Amino acid sequence: MLSVSLSGIGVGKKKEKDEDMLDVSGVTLRFGGRTLFEDVNITFTKGNCYGIIGANGAGKSTFLKILSGEIESNKGFVTLGQGERMSVLEQDHFKYDDYTIRETVIMGHKRLYEIMKEKERLYSKTDFNDEDGILLGELEGEFAELDGWSAESNAEMLLQYLGFTEDMYEHPMADLTGGQKVKVLLAQALFGEPDVLLLDEPTNHLDLETVNWLENYLMDYENTVLVVSHDRHFLNKVCTHIVDIDFSKVTLFQGNYDFWYEYTQLSLRQLKDQTKKIEARRKELQEFIARFSANASKSRQATSRKKLLENLELPEVLKSSRRYPFISFSMDREIGNDCLFVKGLSKTVNGRKVLDNISFTMERDDRIAFVGEDEVANTTLFAILAGEMEPDEGEFKWGITTSQSYLPKDNSAFFDGCDLSLVDWLRQFSKDQNETFIRGYLGRMLFSGEEALKEAKVLSGGEKVRCMLSRMMLSGSNVLILDDPTNHLDLEAITALNEGVKAFKGALLFTSHDHQFVDSIANRIMEITEGGLIDKRTTYDEYLEAKRENA
Repeated sequence: MLSVSLSGIGVGKKKEKDEDMLDVSGVTLRFGGRTLFEDVNITFTKGNCYGIIGANGAGKSTFLKILSGEIESNKGFVTLGQGERMSVLEQDHFKYDDYTIRETVIMGHKRLYEIMKEKERLYSKTDFNDEDGILLGELEGEFAELDGWSAESNAEMLLQYLGFTEDMYEHPMADLTGGQKVKVLLAQALFGEPDVLLLDEPTNHLDLETVNWLENYLMDYENTVLVVSHDRHFLNKVCTHIVDIDFSKVTLFQGNYDFWYEYTQLSLRQLKDQTKKIEARRKELQEFIARFSANASKSRQATSRKKLLENLELPEVLKSSRRYPFISFSMDREIGNDCLFVKGLSKTVNGRKVLDNISFTMERDDRIAFVGEDEVANTTLFAILAGEMEPDEGEFKWGITTSQSYLPKDNSAFFDGCDLSLVDWLRQFSKDQNETFIRGYLGRMLFSGEEALKEAKVLSGGEKVRCMLSRMMLSGSNVLILDDPTNHLDLEAITALNEGVKAFKGALLFTSHDHQFVDSIANRIMEITEGGLIDKRTTYDEYLEAKRENA
């Protein structure tokens, strides 16, 4: 068995374990004075999928990097079975711009790709000698053992599953969109069915249908998978175990995300109930002591209760790194009979006609989810309806009782170069200019104390989305237009947003990569396709089931 030392990949001491596993022994990581996790001991076994969860900054991605050997820990070992191969989902979307799509996928099996390139070099030599012949024979043998003759067809099969056509395989990666690059890098990670697969946010930038394909692929995967994801439905579908990073510890739970959530919530409720009972008992003892300590006939009982009180300990309540924002949308007025009329909208973006004669009517109780692969079309439609962009053809009309609030996918115009503090930034969108009122809204979104004085231009992606949601909450609008609102948010913020949007009484137009968010909110599904607009009054799961039956 090969041991991977966290001070660098190399030979370390051997451990007597089963071959098909990834073993973590005594791993500790500290940054400065902060401990991310300490003395982690977990064995990841074949046939299981482990979901890595935790608040933003808890160390999820860092934990994966320790497992892959990319970064060092302070103490401990990671041990991979002898002869086993680990594959990691690449996060640098520009790393392979000089390579073709198919070649990028095959590069996922590093040793196989090295053999292929060395074979090419040897076969192209003009001064080929006996030593070259011996080396070539050895390489051909290893190439066959690694199923090299099927490499191109296997890579192409993955690309087909992910929506690439045969004429694209030789295109350079530099020509692809961000979403397409993510799919190729996903195919690269999956290529050759590695023994251990590490996936950091694999569903980011994927359309919902591709996410569904990946779910099914991982559910049938026979080796070991570790995945970081903010997609609750995805974690529920694919995970056999949950690895929770919290309280500076890494804890393993059997079951999927919902099981973990219910278990931890039940444990928290039990802890609170236990604390209440102990506090009530403590108060009772204190009152008895205060009442009878000076009474000679009761002094023995009072002394006895003092000893009880001294031994009465409250259960330890660890401070979690998880924080849930409070998200609630209220309306200044209800929507009348007319909400939205769209007729013949068309728009060309960068030479492509993304909207072609789109027409529909939206009613006051509609909660419309726009799904499908063409995210540019959805974003363009939302920008037009929000008044941010003009259509080439067609028209639309909002009902006179409606008021709209828009969350764009790209919010950079609100923050880039903005020197305002968060208090002053949010004040721009508030009728009430009082600082206490503004800070109250920021506090709901987890910007309290000094955090409310940060400059808007230095915020992270998730912080920007929370600020934009605060802006929408202040608007009092009765129609919300949400373009991928779950992007950049952690699981806690997504859960809070999901509940806030579900409770909203107005109308909704939205997109999201979060399956559970879409299925729990939408009562109408629309998909912009090359053949026109598909419009179904149904839930998202029912829509997907109907598509599968008609495929």
